Amino acid sequence: MPVTPAVAPSGALSPSFELKSAQLNLLTLLLRSNDLAIVAADLMKSFGPKGENPEFFDSDGIVIDFSESEICLPHLQWEVLLAALSACKLVPVAARGLDAANLAVAQRLGLIEAPPELRRPGVTDTKTASSEVLTATDTVVKSVPSPMPQEAYAAPTLVLTKPLRSGQKVYARGGDLVALAMVNRGAEVIADGNIHVYAPLRGKAMAGARGNTSARIFSLCLEPELVSIAGVYRTTEKELSRDVLGQPAQVRLSDDGKENLIIEPLKS
Repeated sequence: MPVTPAVAPSGALSPSFELKSAQLNLLTLLLRSNDLAIVAADLMKSFGPKGENPEFFDSDGIVIDFSESEICLPHLQWEVLLAALSACKLVPVAARGLDAANLAVAQRLGLIEAPPELRRPGVTDTKTASSEVLTATDTVVKSVPSPMPQEAYAAPTLVLTKPLRSGQKVYARGGDLVALAMVNRGAEVIADGNIHVYAPLRGKAMAGARGNTSARIFSLCLEPELVSIAGVYRTTEKELSRDVLGQPAQVRLSDDGKENLIIEPLKS
């Protein structure tokens, strides 16, 4: 419910501000280790200015989640982690899973205590939707918490007829995106529905941006920097298999409920 300022002496409402409830989509950094120096080093390696994906984030808010950590150290190296997050263009706003002492430290640093995470629509098991950076593999995967379900509405398909150059970004809000020309490296195509690229896909493609787990990405020549379905991301630092690299292929989520990203050839 909106909150308006108190009545001014003249009897008129002050026009200077109005408070409204807001729903924010935040990434979650799910920590597997309490050694924040190691976490910071891995973040810098993947997303720092000299890392493998320096432009992956753009001032994205993030929740630091300790809920799956095995232990809680008395003196966490907050300064090291916060400096790394800033270098990776991430803005920490909240923390989760800390004991009272460490939560007090986090709050003094300007973080709030994060509420329980929202479940991804359609997920029936006990696993919550969270963002995570896996540092033990060649491929970086991160999943993003889905917003609350919104009222569906019909939106026209967005059709792109010209190539997208590096630095260009196109978002098909509420519907599908169809590209009839190349998506070059450094370009991004985002859609709440499916993404169809009838040309080489060499940039980033993110389908199901608002949590549609049934969305898919199709390309006649799959050579992407990054692909994502409903917030589950995969970068292609390690080359894709020969049966899909540069070939007609699709990207989808697995049907087993584990939210694994599947990249497979398009069958004629």
